[in-house]
Amino acid sequence: MTVLNAICVQEQVLEGDTLEQKWEIAQAWGFDGIELRGGGDGAFAARLRDLRRAAANGVPMPTVCVEMSHFIGAFDDDLRRDAITQMGEQLRVIADLGGRGAMTPASWGMFSRRLPPFEPPRSPEDDTTVLVDALGTLGELASELAVTLYLEPLNRYEDHMVNRLGDAVELIRLVGLDSVRIGADTYHMNIEEADPAAALIEAGPYIGHVQASDSNRLEPGAGHIDWALFGATLQAIGYDGPIAIESRLSGAAADVLPSVPPLLRRYL
Repeated sequence: MTVLNAICVQEQVLEGDTLEQKWEIAQAWGFDGIELRGGGDGAFAARLRDLRRAAANGVPMPTVCVEMSHFIGAFDDDLRRDAITQMGEQLRVIADLGGRGAMTPASWGMFSRRLPPFEPPRSPEDDTTVLVDALGTLGELASELAVTLYLEPLNRYEDHMVNRLGDAVELIRLVGLDSVRIGADTYHMNIEEADPAAALIEAGPYIGHVQASDSNRLEPGAGHIDWALFGATLQAIGYDGPIAIESRLSGAAADVLPSVPPLLRRYL
């Protein structure tokens, strides 16, 4: 994708039986591309034929955001290995499509230190060991494929391991591969970062992908995030990659999403 700061929309909010039909709607609403959702159990790889057709027909699909029941930081060894295998498949598919990379959290919904029983069954040191191993394995594959693995920090209620951009930076430094970067999400930053703009600037060299939703998890413009500051900060760190809208919606998609691209472009 050659459009600087391309505004992308996730495929699940678009109507249509094919990605080509979804792309027609996305274009009409002012978007520059579609962020794919990577289902688990081989579901994403099973779509390769249709994805290749869409790519050949000019549908821009720069990134995929994982949607699985378990992730690379799972407590269970078998589930963790399976998650690594499935993320490898997603990296291969996005590389086949000529995309930029695949995005995953360390985990989602597995454990929170803010909810009972408060203490996870694995130590922070072992969490780090597990994540560095997984990120290293996938990062090496991503490097071979000329794509990037994006690690997404989640808020404290959805994950106990990687909550802030700084947490992700520490892990990426330990991994030591340029093919592993941060997938920054404005909703999670709104919860976890005392100063989201400062956090973005500090982590700037490690930011590889950005997802945008407002403070209440709705589409940009439906909450209280300072989008002018957000745009200025992305300019300050030199980020020119896609910005994918990952949000719930305050109304019907056709009513609320067309206002998002002009809102963000006003400040980018």
